[in-house]
Amino acid sequence: MSTLAQRKTVKGDTRVTAPSFIVLSAEDNVAVASLAIEPGGELPDGVRAAARIDPGHKVAIHPVPAGEPVVKYGQAIGRATADIAPGDHVHSHNLAFDQDRLSIGAPVQPEAASAADKARTFMGYRRADGRAATRNFIGIIASVNCSTTVCRAIADEANRTILPRYDGIDGFVPIVHDQGCGMSSTGDGMKNLHRTLAGYTRHVNFGGVLMVGLGCEVNQLTLYGQSGSGAGKRHFNIQDAGGSRRAVARAIGVLEEIAQEIGTAKRIPIPVSEIIVGLQCGGSDGLSGITANPALGVAVDILAGAGGTAILSETSEIYGAEHLLRSRAVNEDVARKLDELISWWESYVEMHGASLDNNPSPGNKRGGLTTILEKSLGAVAKGGRSPLTAVYHYAERVTEHGLVFMDTPGYDPVSATGQVAGGANVITFTTGRGSCFGSRPCPSIKLTSNTALYRSMEEDMDIDCGTIATGDATIAGKGREIFDLIIDTASGRKTKSELFGYGDNEFVPWHLGATL
Repeated sequence: MSTLAQRKTVKGDTRVTAPSFIVLSAEDNVAVASLAIEPGGELPDGVRAAARIDPGHKVAIHPVPAGEPVVKYGQAIGRATADIAPGDHVHSHNLAFDQDRLSIGAPVQPEAASAADKARTFMGYRRADGRAATRNFIGIIASVNCSTTVCRAIADEANRTILPRYDGIDGFVPIVHDQGCGMSSTGDGMKNLHRTLAGYTRHVNFGGVLMVGLGCEVNQLTLYGQSGSGAGKRHFNIQDAGGSRRAVARAIGVLEEIAQEIGTAKRIPIPVSEIIVGLQCGGSDGLSGITANPALGVAVDILAGAGGTAILSETSEIYGAEHLLRSRAVNEDVARKLDELISWWESYVEMHGASLDNNPSPGNKRGGLTTILEKSLGAVAKGGRSPLTAVYHYAERVTEHGLVFMDTPGYDPVSATGQVAGGANVITFTTGRGSCFGSRPCPSIKLTSNTALYRSMEEDMDIDCGTIATGDATIAGKGREIFDLIIDTASGRKTKSELFGYGDNEFVPWHLGATL
C-alpha cells in the first residue's frame, strides 16, 4: 500500500484514506478524490492518475473492461461503456446506468443510543393535544392560488402590527401555492393537495391557523372541517368578506384573538423521542455520500435509538439502493409497500417518456456523480442503519417511531413539503453544491459535504462535514455534532436559513393530474 494511504475501519467498513482520495469499500474498483488529484498523482497500489481528477470525482484503481460493473460503496453504480484502465477518470464518458445490484455482505449495526442519549430533552412547546412543537408560528393558509395575494397581505400586516407585541410568537407565516382550482375534484392530484394542506393546518409548529379561500374554487374550505374554537383552525372566504381589503381587515381581527391565546406560550423540557426529523439532500456532489449523508445517518441512528423519528424520502433518489432499505424492513408488509412505490415510479416516469436515470442534475454531475445508482447509494446513507419501521404516502401523517420512509419526488421543496405535512418538526438538509433552503414552520439545518462550500457560503450553512474527507473528523463524531444541533435547534436556536428569512416560498405541494 502507498505510504500516502492508511486503512481505517469506520463503523464496520474497511476503507482506504489518503490526503487526496478515499476508497470506500474493499470491493470498490474506483477511488473518490477528496482533493484535486493532478496527472501522475499517486493512488492505491502504485496506480497513477492519468488525468486531473476534481474533488468528488472517481478514478479507477483497478482495470474495468467494457460491460463490467463499476463498483463504489461495495455496490454497482453502472457499467463501463469502454475499457477503463487504472488511473482513468470514471464519469459520464465511460460509465452508464444499469439495473445491477451487488451484495453488500453482512449488514453493519446502527450507531447505538446510550442511556444518556435516551434521557435527553429539548426545550419545546407542549400543545393541548399532547404533541411537541419546536416553533410557535401562526399560519395563514391559502386554499387556492386565488387567495395567495390576500394571504401574503394578511401575514405582512400581522407581522407589522401584531407580532411586535408578542415575544412568544415566532411569526405569521403565509402558506401559499398555485393549485386548488382548474383541477379535478377527485383523483390523485386533489388527494395530494388535500392531504398536504390538512397536514399544515394541524402542524404542531403552528399554534393557530387561519385558512383563507376565494369562495368559488374546487378546493372548498368545507373539505377541511368547521372552524375550530380557541387557537385552533379558523377560516373564511374572500368573497364572503366583501373583497380583498375587507378580508385583510377581518383576518387581523381573527389573528389578534389567536395571538392573545398562544402569545404567552413557554418552552418546557420535552423528551428527545418527540423530535421528528425530515431528511433532505440537494445539490449533491461526489462527497455527499461519503461525508454529510453518512454523518447525518449516525445522528438518525442515535435519534431513532432514543425513540425519535426520522423521515427518509425522495423515492426517485433511492432508486438503485432500495434493496438496502428493503433488507431493513421490520416486516414483509413494510417491504411490500416500498416495492410498490418503486414499481409505481418506474411506470410513472415511463408514461412521461423519462427515465429515473435522468435524475442526476448537471450540478450533481459536475460534482462527480454519474448515475442514479451512485446518487441513490449516497442518498440512502442519510437514513443510517436503523430498521425501517413504516412506509407512508406523500404528506401522510407519520405515527411510527424510528426510521420511516415517505414517498416524495426528489425535488427538494416538494419533498420537504410532504415531510412537514406528515409531521416533521425539524428538517436536516445536506448539500455539496450549495442549495439554499428553508421550510417554515420547521427550522432547516444545512450540512455541507465539503469544506470549500462551507467556507464560501458560511452564512447559509450550519455544519461543515467536509472535515471527514480531510481526516480531521470522523463520521461518528460528526454525527454526534449533528444530533446535538438537532436538539439545540428544536429548543429554539435559529438556523442560518431562519436568520436569513427562508421558508415562505418553499411550500410546494406535489402536483399530480391534469390541469383543467
